Parts: sequence; structure tokens; C-alpha cells
Amino acid sequence: MSSINRIRTARRRIALVGVVAAGSLLLAACGNGDGMDGMDHGSDSTAAASKEPGKDTNASADFNDADVTFAQGMIPHHQQAIEMSELAETRASDPEVKKLAGQIKKAQDPEIKTLQGWLKSWGQPTEMDSGMDHSEHGGMSGMMSEQDMKDLEAAKGAKFDRAFAEMMIEHHNGAIEMAEDEKKNGKSADAKKMADAIIKGQSAEVDQFEKILDRI
Repeated sequence: MSSINRIRTARRRIALVGVVAAGSLLLAACGNGDGMDGMDHGSDSTAAASKEPGKDTNASADFNDADVTFAQGMIPHHQQAIEMSELAETRASDPEVKKLAGQIKKAQDPEIKTLQGWLKSWGQPTEMDSGMDHSEHGGMSGMMSEQDMKDLEAAKGAKFDRAFAEMMIEHHNGAIEMAEDEKKNGKSADAKKMADAIIKGQSAEVDQFEKILDRI
């Protein structure tokens, strides 16, 4: 083989070795990159799943009969308060009455959803026994009768303002009584926390309604 051919052959070998080496480095880099990405994505997904609400499998066991009674009773109790507050939107004449009605609706609507969620997680019905007389049941104190609601719906202006304030004081006091029973006898930490918030919030609103009655 001539010296020229030997030089050409050597150059081809060197070039081939270089290509193979570069390819190996590129494959290694890609493999490491994919592995890191996969690990990172997996960690992110796990972290996200661990923070997702409703993933606590022990939550459903942390309740007793008092918690169930509180949740089942407070749902229709809140629903009636919202119904009363919606009447105030078009019938009340006093600005403070309208403001309080809006405040009640804003606070109690999300609490209803929370209470329903707890009952479902506990495997309990979201409604009380349909045959139960809510107006006389101790867990439903403060509920307005059907006639009370009709009378409130028929009132307007200052007459509505006074009727709404008087009824809501009675309604709130009933909710406070239910919440105090939950704090005393309940087991669920979340339910007792809501009960405490109801006592504080609605007690303050009762004071406001009493002041409204003093001036109208």
C-alpha cells in the first residue's frame, strides 16, 4: 500500500472513531436528561397528589353521631337563612338590613357545601329523616314555620326590616344552640371548628340586629 493510501486509511479510521465517540456522548446525555425529567415529573405529580383536597383517608372515620346530627341539621337551617336573606334583596328598605342579609348568604352558602361534603365522606345521608318534625326537633331550633316564611315574603319596607331582624335573631340563636351542642359533644375537629365560627359570627350578627330593632 502506498504511503498516500495509508494516510487516507488512517484519516478515515480517526474520523470514524470520532463519530462513534460523539454519538455515544450524545446518547448518554439524552439518556441522562430523559431520566432526570422523568424523576422530576414523577416527584411533582406525587407532591401535587399529596396536596390534593380529599386525599386524607382517615378523615371519614373521625366523627360521631353528634357530628352527623350537626351537619344534617345545619344544612336546612342555613338554607332557610339564605332564603330569608334573598327576600331581603328586593323587600328590605334599611341599608344595614340589606348588608347583613348579603353577609349571611355569602357566609352560609359555602358552609352548606362543606357540610354536605363531610356527610358524603362519612357515608351518611345529607338529609335528616323526612318524617322528622324539624320545627320541634332540638337539633333544628330557630327554624321558621311555613307561615312565618309566607308572612315575611308578604312584607315590604320598614315592616319587612323589623320582621326580618326579629326572625333572624331567633334563627341565629337556634344555630348558636346547635353549634354549642356540637362543640360539647362532637368529635370531628373540622365540624367543631365550624361550630365555633358559627357561634362567634352569628352572635355578632344578633347584636347588630338588636341594634337595628332599637332604631327602626
